Amino acid sequence: MATPDALGLLKSSIAASKPPVLTKSSDSASAEENQTDSFVEATHLYFTYPTPLCLPLDTKTRFTSQNPDTTEVDLRSIFFAWLQKDVTVPEYIALAAELDNQLPEGQKVRNLIFVERLDLITWLEGASDESEYIKPVEGAAAIADGAARAADVAGGAAVPTVSGSGVGVTQTAGGRPVKVIDARLQAIYNGERKMGDHNSVLRGVKPTDFSHVRKHAETFLGRRKGVPSSSKPGQVSKSAQLASRPAAAAAIPAKVPSAVSSKRSDPIILLSPSASSLLRMSNIKTFLDSGLYVPPDHPTLSTQTTANLLHITRTLHSLSEKPYRFILVDSPEQFKPDYWSRVVAVFTTGQIWQFRGYKWREPQELFGHVLGIFVGEKGLPIPGEVRGWGSSVKTFAVERWDERAHGGSVDQDTRAGRRWRDRETVEEVWRSIEAYMRGRGEWRR
Repeated sequence: MATPDALGLLKSSIAASKPPVLTKSSDSASAEENQTDSFVEATHLYFTYPTPLCLPLDTKTRFTSQNPDTTEVDLRSIFFAWLQKDVTVPEYIALAAELDNQLPEGQKVRNLIFVERLDLITWLEGASDESEYIKPVEGAAAIADGAARAADVAGGAAVPTVSGSGVGVTQTAGGRPVKVIDARLQAIYNGERKMGDHNSVLRGVKPTDFSHVRKHAETFLGRRKGVPSSSKPGQVSKSAQLASRPAAAAAIPAKVPSAVSSKRSDPIILLSPSASSLLRMSNIKTFLDSGLYVPPDHPTLSTQTTANLLHITRTLHSLSEKPYRFILVDSPEQFKPDYWSRVVAVFTTGQIWQFRGYKWREPQELFGHVLGIFVGEKGLPIPGEVRGWGSSVKTFAVERWDERAHGGSVDQDTRAGRRWRDRETVEEVWRSIEAYMRGRGEWRR
């Protein structure tokens, strides 16, 4: 028996306003009795249209994701993305991370990037019949998909109405209008040339032969031939004359360029993108550079909230008298593979979802390679997750912010005077970073 097309069943069920439900049973007869709203408890997805059917949530679909590699996305991730179609991207990522913390290993939800999620929702809603991320239906699955479409038409779910303009509008079973194109107009559309995506436009559909450019360059450079093509018959080129000189002349050393000192890489510090973090991109420069803690959402920092990359210059005397330029970011999304060797510290709040896009996703493995830094408020306990990650995560505390004492119309100098302990904390943080860099040996004198 051929495996049903889970993606096609989901699309037809949505079009018929009979979406599937989560269930703890694999039998369609008892699926409704074991219905649940929790992805943690559910094991199957129960379809009532066109016939009762239970599919495991780990069923692979025809939808392929590029994050982090090209793989078939399971039914659990597809249905979760559909249920969260109306939420924003940050909220979708946060919900997926929260669900992954509850699911066992091997059943994690695939986090679709914005373009993939938008393309999936558009296809499931019927607004588009094509998707670059969905493989075509083949074999028996294609027959089943055609049967499902025929059932839709026979049931009156989407019966086209041909009008004078060639476009008809009908009502689905859910009462939502759907645009239907008549057969003749569709044939005209099929004859149109489809535009490619940015990959095919930039790279083309076949390799380009640039050998003529290389031959043209030889005319001017003369690197491969002793006589360039522009030389007259009997005329010896300059390179040929040099080649014919005695061996003694060849022994004279050419001009040796002066030694170029290796450019040292700028160390990178990663921040936590969590909204509960005391230190974010808006206030990290004030903290590490000026030695003053100000809440990240304070009105005085409104001009710094849009920055996604910052630079801080700091002299580490035990390593070099020349100041280091530190790069501060809150996401490794634009990292190249060699950037991870330059990461010297990771600020964390103890939330594991922060490390989803990291090279080392497990905290114990991550903090075996880089220094961890946790900054909390004095008087509040340190999260158990942070304590469990070992001595490679250094913990620090700052005084609680009091708006009446530190904010309002009080200038920065006065605030700094009242928050003199912040400077001590910042110096301790820098000492930890300096000790870690000294231990690595890559930034020594």
